[in-house]
Amino acid sequence: MKNYLNFETEIKNLEKELEKLKDPYNQEGLSEVDTSKISKVEEEINEKLEKIYSNLDPWQTALVARHEDRPKAKFFIDNLFDDFIQLSGDRYYGEDKAVITGFAKFDGKSVLVIGQEKGSDLNKRIDHNFGMMRPEGYRKTIRLMELANKFKIPIVSIVDTPGAYPGVGAEERGQAEAIAKSIECSMKLTVPTIAIIIGEGGSGGAIALASSNKVIMLQNAIYSVISPEGCATILWRDPKKTLEAATAMKMSSSDLLKLNIIDEIIPEPVGGAHRDKDLILDNVRNSLKKNLEFFETMDKQEILNHRKNKFLLIGRNKGFTTQKDLESYLSLKTTFLEDLSSNLKKNSKIYYAIIAVLIFILFLSIIL
Repeated sequence: MKNYLNFETEIKNLEKELEKLKDPYNQEGLSEVDTSKISKVEEEINEKLEKIYSNLDPWQTALVARHEDRPKAKFFIDNLFDDFIQLSGDRYYGEDKAVITGFAKFDGKSVLVIGQEKGSDLNKRIDHNFGMMRPEGYRKTIRLMELANKFKIPIVSIVDTPGAYPGVGAEERGQAEAIAKSIECSMKLTVPTIAIIIGEGGSGGAIALASSNKVIMLQNAIYSVISPEGCATILWRDPKKTLEAATAMKMSSSDLLKLNIIDEIIPEPVGGAHRDKDLILDNVRNSLKKNLEFFETMDKQEILNHRKNKFLLIGRNKGFTTQKDLESYLSLKTTFLEDLSSNLKKNSKIYYAIIAVLIFILFLSIIL
């Protein structure tokens, strides 16, 4: 059964009418399928969807991002990656089912996949804790990110969470420390990291996995430090002022791209990602392939500097500073000896060969 949002009433009625037209034998008496009317209703549905989804306000966008039928992390893991091997446990406390992690193949190359999973039905949502990770979940991802870094394997994070789990047990086990350690680990990695926000990117629960070289969002996803309801409750003492809160927070993909907080928007089918899952799958696959190829020619220091500069540049072209050449200004300054050492590591065989020749010439000159 399809689920509809409160602003999709007209579409719901039209699609019910379309179902009846496609199956006339369920109505009183027998009748023929009216193909011309079916085409007309389909066109009307498409027009309504185009009109509604081209004028979504920030709160409506948040509702689309939370849509029950929206593809979840497991859908992308199952359909984008090959030979996925799931790994569990943080080696301290236990397993957190809110996050699915493991190594897989993408386009024939190894990647570490981290996916916050909300669950596709009620039982699975409860099992996965609605995508809200506990401390052991973050410690599990830290363990695997460090492992991927050791073996020079790129990391792909699929972000979809209303936030970290706020329960008493999670706080007792160090929720804030686990999130901070996850962010610290993400910033230290020397392998390419790509975060794809597919639905909700809520608070520190999302930032812990989205401190990446590239942060990509689906068109109707949201990314914010707090939910609109929480913001409205704090600022106006009125949780109903969600539209005002969502507008002020600049949580939509288009707003975040203008602020340079994210790097790319992946377009969705008209009506949301849930209306054409094959199309959104192709769009995500193409984006992921392009962004992984972007880092292929970079060494580990360049990858690390790219990530640092990305976060240091946020906000600097919107009033914090007027300085222009920020890329070079924020780049890591190195001495001549550090540059020489770096070049030796990159081209060690050539340098060793030159040193060997020089030693041989010196040896000959001494003998002769």
